[in-house]
Parts: sequence; C-alpha cells; structure tokens
Amino acid sequence: MSMQLWQTLARRPVHQTGDGRFLVVEHHRVQLPDGRIIEEWPWLRTPDFVNVVAETPDGRYLCFRQTKYAVQGITLAIPGGYLEPGEDPDSAVRRELLEETGYAAEEWRSLGRYAVDGNRGNGTAHLYLARGAAAVQPVDADDLEEQELLLLTRAELAAALARGEFKVLPWAANVALALAVSAE
Repeated sequence: MSMQLWQTLARRPVHQTGDGRFLVVEHHRVQLPDGRIIEEWPWLRTPDFVNVVAETPDGRYLCFRQTKYAVQGITLAIPGGYLEPGEDPDSAVRRELLEETGYAAEEWRSLGRYAVDGNRGNGTAHLYLARGAAAVQPVDADDLEEQELLLLTRAELAAALARGEFKVLPWAANVALALAVSAE
C-alpha cells in the first residue's frame, strides 16, 4: 500500500501573540489524498524545543522539582527550552543544559526529533541524552518557575517516571528513551 501525504495548499494566520515568536494560530487549506479539500484546518505554530536527560560521571541524573503553569501541583522536569531563531538543536541543548544547571557534558546522543501534535503542529521536540555531565559554572537561568535541582540515581529516576512524577509528556518520553538507551 502506497500512502499519500496531505498537501498544504495555503496558510492563513488567524492570531498571534506579540511578535508571533511563541504562538501563531493558522488555518491551513489542505488537500487529502482522495482529492477532498479542507478549507480551514487549524494549526498551531510554536517554537521547536530541546530537552535533555543528563547523567553525571557517578551515574546520577539531573532533574528539577518545580511548578509549571499548565501542571497541577509539583512536577519533576528535565533541562530544556526553546531554540533561539537560527539556532540548531545540538547547540540549543548544550546552551540550555549549561544555563539551567551550570553543567556541561562530554558525550551527547540525540534520541530523536518528534512532532508534538501529529494533527495540529505545535512545534517539534528534539530529545537528548548527555553523559559525563559536570558542574562548570553557576546557574544562569531565566526561567519563571521556582526550581530545585536534584541528582537522582537511575533507580530513583525510573521509579519517579513509573509514578507519573514527570507530568509533561516530552519530559516523560525523554526520560523513558534515555533509560532504555542507557540500559543497552
């Protein structure tokens, strides 16, 4: 079976916040493989972002205990953030790890590039595993949330994931992928 892709025939901005850097809502005119046309397919354009599970030389994993506006209560989180305009994911993930934790890592592995919402856009997640992470400078984060940096063992990280303590899907996916890859 040969699957055909949908075709975007036109894009029309409907709304944006500020300069549009963080959110643009669009309607797309799309053509389905059978020829049907959908006049207003809703689409969200948000920046691509990176997340990283960082492991120290002694086998502990960096994460945060923090609040997040869209999450009820406290969540565990991993370092990450938006790509700056023109920045590639490999540079962004190194920058974010350093800014948010003060750590740099020796070994980097991409765990993949993933659509956040397969039907509505919403940016692309670039997920990583970093090994050999060590503190090299003070934290220089501009995050709005309060954060407490934690160093968890592999068993503690896996247990936290299993208990649902990573309450944002890209973080949980990144942790699960990192644990699977590091078990190889």
